[in-house]
Amino acid sequence: MSENKGYIKVYTKEPDQYCYPAGLSCSVHMAVSPDGREFQPLNKNYGILFAEAVIREDDTICPKGVQDPVIFPLAEGGYGIAAVRVNEDGEREEAAGHKRLLWTTRDFISFEDRGLTEVSEAASDSVEIEGEILARAQEYWCPVYNTEITVPECEEIRSEEELDGIKATAVYSDGSCASKRVLWEKDGIDFSAPGIYEVKGQVADKSYPFPLAKGYGDPVLFHWEGKWYYISTNDNVDDIGLYVREGDTIRELFAEGALEHLILARDERRELIQTFWAPEFHVIGGELYLLFAVSGPVWGPQCHMMKLKKGQPIIKPESWEDPVRVKRRDGSWLSEDGITLDMTYLKTVRASYLIWSYRRHIGTPADTGSMLYIAEADEKEPWRLKSDPVLLSRPLLGWENVAGTINNEGPYTFVKDGKVYLTYSGGAANGYTYVLGLLTARESDDLLEISVWDKRCAPVLSFYSVEGEYGPGHNSFFEDEDGDLMIAYHGETAIDQNLRCDGIRRVHFRRDGSPEFGMSAAEDVDPGLAKVKMKIVVK
Repeated sequence: MSENKGYIKVYTKEPDQYCYPAGLSCSVHMAVSPDGREFQPLNKNYGILFAEAVIREDDTICPKGVQDPVIFPLAEGGYGIAAVRVNEDGEREEAAGHKRLLWTTRDFISFEDRGLTEVSEAASDSVEIEGEILARAQEYWCPVYNTEITVPECEEIRSEEELDGIKATAVYSDGSCASKRVLWEKDGIDFSAPGIYEVKGQVADKSYPFPLAKGYGDPVLFHWEGKWYYISTNDNVDDIGLYVREGDTIRELFAEGALEHLILARDERRELIQTFWAPEFHVIGGELYLLFAVSGPVWGPQCHMMKLKKGQPIIKPESWEDPVRVKRRDGSWLSEDGITLDMTYLKTVRASYLIWSYRRHIGTPADTGSMLYIAEADEKEPWRLKSDPVLLSRPLLGWENVAGTINNEGPYTFVKDGKVYLTYSGGAANGYTYVLGLLTARESDDLLEISVWDKRCAPVLSFYSVEGEYGPGHNSFFEDEDGDLMIAYHGETAIDQNLRCDGIRRVHFRRDGSPEFGMSAAEDVDPGLAKVKMKIVVK
């Protein structure tokens, strides 16, 4: 398809309130074809372009969708995609008149939203485009999977340890690669005597079953002073108290009978009563903190943090200083008129930041939806903001405010090659429409300048990503024992289930450097390619 020409088609899907509601179906979907006859859906047939909601005068969100999309070449180069804007129920929006929502693109990877515009170009639901552009778009929007695993033909070694250090290279459909540890068979090898041997091996299985832990949300894994720790929102105890597991390995954290240590209990005296939500470990200014939300006697979670006393074990409640509620830089509470939750920490080459979710009038007609805010953090007093909060993102796109949910929550970050990646969650927090969105910026930028952030038009992880996992969201990142970046998240085991369960998988980096969060275990390592062999020369 990279040669000559190809075709790209735009369309919407019929809504199904049980498995693909209007907030998702009333979006621009895309498919590609080499000949204009048989089309292959992009993005696994999940929407790619979504209408932005309208913010009403009372600061509430009015969701929007699209119908009847068309596509056409632009005179100045590139392509336009236009669609009729509709209300959440699919009815055409009369106020828009003859105007249509317009997006422009040159590569079908990044799009510019032009808003409501008069569109006069002749257009249809498909257009012929350059094969090279089509191939790149297909590579970007289609799954990446393992196509080959290679090892060196022959290696000189002096010890068993050197053999263990020889890794395989997994090659993927887009040309990207990943290093893989191999479990080498050592029977019959005399490492004390020079010789030539053929050695067989099996690529180490790094996959984790889903679900790993049932009845837990917002999982965080953390390595501290030689031990692994797991903490989460514990739905099994009605989200009351903070419990942590400790282990020598990641898998030990999820072994049957793994102990849970209560490090912060319900305490009426300190008004730690309910909704102990989304705890996260972060090292700030060289000190270990636990960031979390909790409510007092009147429901309304607020961001808190507490510091580990120097030299004390994580798993003991007396090891922690008293929780402190987060304040603005003027000393007032972070919020007086809403709830705050899901606070995370980010340190860049330029500054330290706190990012959290904020919502007003939840559950009422005046509900603003949850929004992401960011502020600069003071490493010496992280519980007090160093700057005023800045609005980073609102749930304006159809996949963020689908089927009555209005969520931007659960932010978490990692930095790679000078770029900040911030995932966050939208959709139903304990339902199948829960998804991960992605914001990116350069690490050297002032992240309080919202213009430096780029918001991806479609989710990076959804119930379309990995078979059998529904509503994947509220994630964290960590590096495992091999130094691979891993994502931990929660989801459900069926489309009609609401029991949050945890999962872990490796984050893959595509050929263009972008992260892939939805690679299944079989796509990561094809079981049919996992057995390898090579020659070794024992010196």
